[in-house]
Amino acid sequence: MDSVGIHLNGDANTMAVPTAGARSRGVSPARIDGDTRWAIRTTGLTKTYGHRRAVDNADLNIPAGRITGFVGPNGAGKTTTMRMLLGLVRPSSGTGTVLDGGITEPQQYMDRVGALIEGPAFHPQLSGRRNLEALAVLGGIPQKRVDEVLHTVELHDRAGDLYKTYSLGMKQRLGVAAALLPNPELLVLDEPVNGLDPAGIIETRALLRRLRDGGITVFVSSHLLSELEQVADWIVLIQDGHIRFQGAMAELLASSRSTLVLVPEDPSDLDNLATIARNAGHTVEPAENAVRVTDGENKAAEINRAAMRAGITLVQIAVERSSLEDTFLAMTGDH
Repeated sequence: MDSVGIHLNGDANTMAVPTAGARSRGVSPARIDGDTRWAIRTTGLTKTYGHRRAVDNADLNIPAGRITGFVGPNGAGKTTTMRMLLGLVRPSSGTGTVLDGGITEPQQYMDRVGALIEGPAFHPQLSGRRNLEALAVLGGIPQKRVDEVLHTVELHDRAGDLYKTYSLGMKQRLGVAAALLPNPELLVLDEPVNGLDPAGIIETRALLRRLRDGGITVFVSSHLLSELEQVADWIVLIQDGHIRFQGAMAELLASSRSTLVLVPEDPSDLDNLATIARNAGHTVEPAENAVRVTDGENKAAEINRAAMRAGITLVQIAVERSSLEDTFLAMTGDH
């Protein structure tokens, strides 16, 4: 059997080991619902610590073959949820499946899952390659997988350097490489861009896309909503242990608020332009040297014609959409 390496914070002695050889990845046996294959599904998933519910009745639906972003502030329940899916924490209640294996029996699916939870742990005095080779030997994984995963995460040229000399971004990528050793169908990553500089974030974003394009389902958590907006196909929003939204990223962004920004050639026309927009039934927001019309995107031509009839020349008509972060804050009522 194959198995997965799950990497937790700590020294090298805390590092779990992938077992048995890698294999060719075929079509995931994830549950099919209509035209969608689900890699992860849960019903009423709950974890209680004393009187506190870290995760509260979570009904997750994670599609196969896509990048799913798991978004929420620190302490929202992201890591606890991932630990339950990986068999590291037993749920207080609820049911679920991962790749059609029940979450109460993770041995049914863990040979097809790779995970990086709360940061990688490696031997600092060994090179990146030697760290991966040691994992491969202990796990019974063919050594050729070491070169394959090093190329996948674009660390092949630095594979001979000591781990302690790696940048934080390189360490994160080596952790992903270790999780990829068994050639998993599902990759679970907890905050992989946390603490990275912009270059490291861009590298990680490109890596996630390559993994998805290679047929791997990626389930990635982050509190950096703007980053997941750039890379995720599917999104799950969690706050205080409750799932607030889940669905296609495009669907969420399409439902976000849009603002029409109108800039007149003559600043003295601002008041008249705002009156025109209000008379058309729109809400106008104050702005310097511009008139901002809430949800006026589809009325741009109408407002422009009315402005022209009033002798107002517009030098700019632009549409601004709320970011994922703005949409999340509006949904949760946070500020």
